Amino acid sequence: MITLGLTLGDPRGIGPEIIAKALGDPRIAALSAFVSWRLIGPRRAGVSVDDDLGAWRPTGDHAADEAQGGRFAGMAVERAARLALAGVLDGLVTAPLDKHALQAGGYDFPGHTEMLGHLAGVPTAMMLASDRLRVVLATTHIALRDVPAALTRAVLEQTYTTTFDGLRRDLGIAQPRIALCAMNPHAGDGGRFGDEDDELLAPAARACGMFGPFPADTVFVRAMRGEFDAVIAPYHDVGMTAIKVASFGSAVNITLGLPFVRTSPDHGTALDIAGQGVASAESLVKAMQVAVEMVQRRQAR
Repeated sequence: MITLGLTLGDPRGIGPEIIAKALGDPRIAALSAFVSWRLIGPRRAGVSVDDDLGAWRPTGDHAADEAQGGRFAGMAVERAARLALAGVLDGLVTAPLDKHALQAGGYDFPGHTEMLGHLAGVPTAMMLASDRLRVVLATTHIALRDVPAALTRAVLEQTYTTTFDGLRRDLGIAQPRIALCAMNPHAGDGGRFGDEDDELLAPAARACGMFGPFPADTVFVRAMRGEFDAVIAPYHDVGMTAIKVASFGSAVNITLGLPFVRTSPDHGTALDIAGQGVASAESLVKAMQVAVEMVQRRQAR
């Protein structure tokens, strides 16, 4: 039996709603013979939980509810990670949390990826994957002005190693072909638009065996046509824009590098439609299916 944790995310958002929908989806119900789901989060959030972290009690005060929602979201991730590290869970699927609320709730992490890497004590990489494209972020939730300083050769090489190993172990790709997206327009155009691609990205790519760096306006198209198994993007928005244009609502967020499986839907808390019953559970269903497939691959090794 495979046991997967399912965190509720921020209770103000659509997490509880899409979890209820996903658990009632025939594709997830078909897995019940060999998969069990352990729901982790606060009670009174709209769905029954197995690990009760306390009662969700909205007050109507925006700041107070934001902090409470972020605290419950962080507590759920922390509990799920501890259980996975202890071998109680084979992995986890996380419903969306709000990054600002997470910090307001006392967790000083910009998102799931960084928090899980800290809890597990390992380097991680964020990959968004669909049947059309896989994108990995070399830097994640930082301001664009901070990217040049953060994007070091060590970061690029670690991202490549984590991506290569993850594609082999969790997606079953024997010899991954990984491309590097350039940082500047036209890959710097020989230094006209910046020298980072020639002086930093190109040597790192050669050292690792990556292809590129290639300009952002072509590399993702080439990957979608089958030339590469994944593209490493130098910063958040260039990579996230590509995958969301290609596959919004059907991609899965995968944390590579962890000793346990972790997946998530490709969207956020959608606070604007929470509680209306209109949120789609499609990406969460795919995240749950992918988590099961990843666990099966790890167990078969």
